[in-house]
Amino acid sequence: MPTKTLQIPTPDGQADAFAAFPDRGERHPGALLYPDAFGLRPVLKETARELAEHGYYVLVPNLYYRHGRAPVIELPEHIGEEVRPAVFAQLMPLIEAHTTERALRDADAYLKFLTSRPEVSAGPVAAIGYCMGAALAMRTATAHPDRVAAVAGFHPGFLVTDAPDSPHRRVPELTAQVHLGLAEGDLSPEAISELNQALDAAGVAYTTEVYPGTIHGFTMSDTDAFNPSGLQRHWDRLLPLLGRTLTNG
Repeated sequence: MPTKTLQIPTPDGQADAFAAFPDRGERHPGALLYPDAFGLRPVLKETARELAEHGYYVLVPNLYYRHGRAPVIELPEHIGEEVRPAVFAQLMPLIEAHTTERALRDADAYLKFLTSRPEVSAGPVAAIGYCMGAALAMRTATAHPDRVAAVAGFHPGFLVTDAPDSPHRRVPELTAQVHLGLAEGDLSPEAISELNQALDAAGVAYTTEVYPGTIHGFTMSDTDAFNPSGLQRHWDRLLPLLGRTLTNG
C-alpha cells in the first residue's frame, strides 16, 4: 500500500498531509478525509490505508498546519479519559482559530491538490469527516457542489449550531449524497430533526442514523470511546455510499 507525506499549498502556507492509495498503476477516485479534533495521527493514517484498500486515493490533511506540522501537540498513544482535559486544553486554541473562513480557504486548496494528483481519476470526490471533521466535510461539499458527490460524517460535531453560518443552514447548496453516523448523544432529538428537515427541504439524498450503544468518538481506536461494532457499521455505510457516487468506486 503506497503512502506519502505531502505538502499542500494553501493561501496561508503549506499544509502537511498524508496520502494512501492502491498499489496499482491506474487512477482511482479521490477522497478528502478530515480528522477529528485530535488531528492527524496514526489511527487516521490506518483509516486512510483501509479505505485505500477498497480502491480510493485518500488525502488526510493536518488541520492545524498554521501552528506546525502534525502532530502539532504531543498526544499519548492512547487518549484516555484521564488525559482528555489536558489534551483539550492544548487543542482548544487551535480549534477556535480554525474559523469558517480558514476552513473554506483550506477546502479549496485541498480539493485542487487532490484532483490534480496523477493517481486520482477524473470525476467527483468524497468528503469524509470525523467529529469536527464532519462539519468541515459538509462545508467542503456545500462550497464545491460541482466537485463533491458524497459526504460522510461520523460522530459529528458542530453540524447544527445557532451561528448564521452553521453547516445545516448551507444544505440547500448540496448536490452530494450524505450519510451521517451519530453516536448516542451527539445531537439532541431537536437538532437531528432540524438537520433532517433542512436536508428534506433541499431535496438531498441522505441518511442520518444513531449507531446504538456508541459514544462520541466511537471510530477512534486510540480513545476510550472506541466501539468495534460502531466502527464496522461505519464501514458498512461508508463503502456503499462511495460505491454509488464515485466513478469506478
